[in-house]
Amino acid sequence: MGEKKKAIWVLNINNYAPEITEVTYPYIKAYAEKIGADFNQITERKWPSAPATYEKLQLHWLGENYDWNIYIDSDTLVHPDMFDVTRHIYPDTVLQYGHDLAGTRWKDDKYFRRDTRQISSCNWFTVASNDCLDLWHPLEDLTVEQALLNLRPQLKERSTCSDGHLIDDYVLSRNIARYGLHYRKFLDLLKHLGSGGAQLFFHTHLLTRKEKAFVLPRIMAECWGESKNVDAEWLDKTLKASAESGEGLL
Repeated sequence: MGEKKKAIWVLNINNYAPEITEVTYPYIKAYAEKIGADFNQITERKWPSAPATYEKLQLHWLGENYDWNIYIDSDTLVHPDMFDVTRHIYPDTVLQYGHDLAGTRWKDDKYFRRDTRQISSCNWFTVASNDCLDLWHPLEDLTVEQALLNLRPQLKERSTCSDGHLIDDYVLSRNIARYGLHYRKFLDLLKHLGSGGAQLFFHTHLLTRKEKAFVLPRIMAECWGESKNVDAEWLDKTLKASAESGEGLL
């Protein structure tokens, strides 16, 4: 069999946060080159009245020409040691870094009730084959406005995600339940491969844009470059330095 055609996608509407992407994109592009994937940016609006994160659902049709589609948020730092995850999952299975409990983030409905797994998607790192493009199926039985009323951000998320930012997580969570998609966590895959302690990504939606711009460039130099994981103690220390310098303040 020939090499599978793969793509890595990022969302970059209105030249999103260049102070962040100048740090993250070189690593994402290097990962794409490493695994033989195209690097593609979603830059056009198809639903201009929806939150920008809803545009990730363009993958429902943009991904049709690829055997595998990997979505990575633009503020994600990818470790140079990251491997080709498509070698380790079946085409009938979607994979994300991890997930939350649906009942802690979304209003319940018939699809969540029927699917007892109660998966709440964390859509900053998502892998799916061409067989599973329904993962990114846009809403059809709800309007975006109705869906926004079903978001219930966790307490820790409310300062950074109260503006509909989580709409893509909600839709993917619902699609996993609606279509009964097989699901696996990247963290579980790492354990299965004997690499449970490896930190191959850094991503958080709980920091402000300026805090991310301060933290991300320092991760490679102070943590990964020294063969150390980013931990809560280092992050807290770095955020305090950010606040003291004024660089991470709004």
